[in-house]
Amino acid sequence: MAKRDVVAAIDIGTTKVLALVGEVHRSGDVSLTGVGSSPSRGLRKGMVVDIDATARAVQDAVQKARRMCGNPVKSAYLALAGAHMTSENSKGVIAVSNRGQEISVADVDRVLEAASVVNIPSDREIVHVLPRHYIIDGYDGIRDPIGMAGSRLEVEAHIVTGSSAGLQNLYRAVERAGIEIEDVVFAPLASGDAVLLQDEKDLGVVVADIGGGTVDIALYSEGSIAQSAILPMGGEIVTTDIAVVLRTSLAQAEVVKIDYGYACPDMVPDGLAFNVPNVGGQGIRDISAFNLAQIIEARMREIFSLIGETVSRWTSWHSIPAGVVLTGGVAATRGIERLAEDVLSVPVRVGIPEGMGSMQDMAGVPSFSTGVGMLYHAGRGLRSEYQRDSQPYQELTKRVKTFLRELF
Repeated sequence: MAKRDVVAAIDIGTTKVLALVGEVHRSGDVSLTGVGSSPSRGLRKGMVVDIDATARAVQDAVQKARRMCGNPVKSAYLALAGAHMTSENSKGVIAVSNRGQEISVADVDRVLEAASVVNIPSDREIVHVLPRHYIIDGYDGIRDPIGMAGSRLEVEAHIVTGSSAGLQNLYRAVERAGIEIEDVVFAPLASGDAVLLQDEKDLGVVVADIGGGTVDIALYSEGSIAQSAILPMGGEIVTTDIAVVLRTSLAQAEVVKIDYGYACPDMVPDGLAFNVPNVGGQGIRDISAFNLAQIIEARMREIFSLIGETVSRWTSWHSIPAGVVLTGGVAATRGIERLAEDVLSVPVRVGIPEGMGSMQDMAGVPSFSTGVGMLYHAGRGLRSEYQRDSQPYQELTKRVKTFLRELF
């Protein structure tokens, strides 16, 4: 069989809910087959404030994706973000239990469990224990210790936690929409998987997913995630500033931001202008796109300054030679790379997800990064299952070949 499973991913953002459906090949590759999007009404700063409204938005997005692909969607992978998510680094160490000192899957599970023994408040829970690298008998930088020999196994891990109430409200909204949660994925991790190159992860890079209500940041070093944070601000504050200054509605401010917005005023074409109605629709005024760009630039500079301050608390920018990769809906703003480079003084590019086949034109945009990254995560998980399923067959084939060689 070329394909084995249909998988779905749900990214519940502050401004929209995105549902993606894909088919996973035995190689682990994913073909995107369905897309659905719905305005998000029940979230603030990535936190659910209205379970019923969120459930309706999820249901609507999933139904749209289902109609496009023609496959039923009963379960999905869910992105976790929101201002309540935090992270920290931890270490774990164990003695290898195998008499032959060959490190097994059970040893890896035990050392990750040891790393997860951290002091967190009773109202929070661990959602991910992400290994950064392993150390065997003092030798570090090991990414996969299974099958290697050693007596002492250590791990440096990145621990992601979330508010128990915040997580439960999100889970209930999805379940109320009739969707079973297959697994959860930390949003910055999913975005990184979708838009970062392996060389960037190895050298050192920051991915910043700028959404409507939050900025999801992850620092990668030596091939794995080293630090992460979620800032409680995003494109919504830019839209609000536009609405206030231009004295128009939030909906109209969002439209002009997308249609005429630039992050750098000096990039605006000469004479570019647009009409905007006053709040309540009384009267229409001509607005210069240059003035709009000044509003956007001021708030985006603030966002990039906060990103810079956050990363500076983790490490020196000199240790991040690959610079910053911007993604998320706000990353589609014209001129955003140039403004970010000006503020952060490092190389900047806009990351878009690749490998979506015939639907690349639709999905190859920054706002799809988290959703596509979750499909990649699902593909890797199913590929591991395929490999485990095939191991008994491979062992049998090996024994048969050995028997035939000895016989003849």
